[in-house]
Amino acid sequence: MTLQTLLGLSVPIVQAPMAGVQDSALAIAVTQAGGLGSLPAATLGAEALRRELATIRERTAGPVNINFFCHAPPTQDAARERAWHERLAPYYAELGVDPDAVPAGPARAPFSHELADVLAERPPAVVSFHFGLPAPELLARVRATGARIFSSATTVDEARWLEARGVDAIIAQGLEAGGHRGHFLSDDLQAQSGTFALLPQIVRAVRVPVLAAGGIADAVGVSAARALGAAGVQVGTAYLLCPEATTSAVHRQALTDQAGEATALTNVFTGRPARGIYNRLMREIGPLREDAPAFPLAAAAVTPLRSKAEAQGRGDFSPLWAGQNTSGCRAVPAAEITLALARGL
Repeated sequence: MTLQTLLGLSVPIVQAPMAGVQDSALAIAVTQAGGLGSLPAATLGAEALRRELATIRERTAGPVNINFFCHAPPTQDAARERAWHERLAPYYAELGVDPDAVPAGPARAPFSHELADVLAERPPAVVSFHFGLPAPELLARVRATGARIFSSATTVDEARWLEARGVDAIIAQGLEAGGHRGHFLSDDLQAQSGTFALLPQIVRAVRVPVLAAGGIADAVGVSAARALGAAGVQVGTAYLLCPEATTSAVHRQALTDQAGEATALTNVFTGRPARGIYNRLMREIGPLREDAPAFPLAAAAVTPLRSKAEAQGRGDFSPLWAGQNTSGCRAVPAAEITLALARGL
């Protein structure tokens, strides 16, 4: 089954939900162009989500995907967080940040009954999850709204696990993809593979539609994914320079510089591996560290450094999420990106 058949889309293009660089404007633009726009809700409370859903319905009647994280909230480890603050102390001193004023606590919350209440008021066409699926009772509430359920898989085992729990489509997230890895059965990064190695294996292993994600930036990539059995593609990085995106000035600059060609997986910004453009913090303390607080607690310690540096026009401490293939990034309307990707069909 193609994505067009499943959702009534004009083109099988899904805009990847990208927390921190977009709001409903980007999702609306992609849906209006015939694709599936996505709204990231991992950093939204109930009232903010309610407002965004109202805005979407005011501007388009087309299908939209609302995306949630479904990680298990970590137990705070005071000693580990104190050690992490000490590791960042030289940067606090350099930028004039009072370490005693650095906030604590998560910046991203998992899907909850309160958020399910909001979805029931304005059910979207699709609800997607990252890091597996929520508890069965929460998943049942989403299914009761009539929304299609999507989730990301980074291995064949994860894809089979998702199919066994009744998802309507699986997003095969290759190692090239920007942002957070969606793994949930194992945190062994060595067990993960690139999009065009992972995609055909998942297509053979499951019966539900499979979307390809990671490293797809143009019509040729879309065509290649479809040839390998993808029912559609999910693209994020190519939309980062669009005027409808809220991508910061330092992030936009990094994407247009040669620096945007060098990305790595890092956990220093949130506590969980995510792909972003190499910057000073990743280079000086290393992109992957065992002493980083658990996801999403690491984010609080870096946030004030990010704010201070960005005010000076520097992205030294910013999570500059991007996939390995930034060649599709253009400062043009999202509709133009969507239609250009569809030319590979």
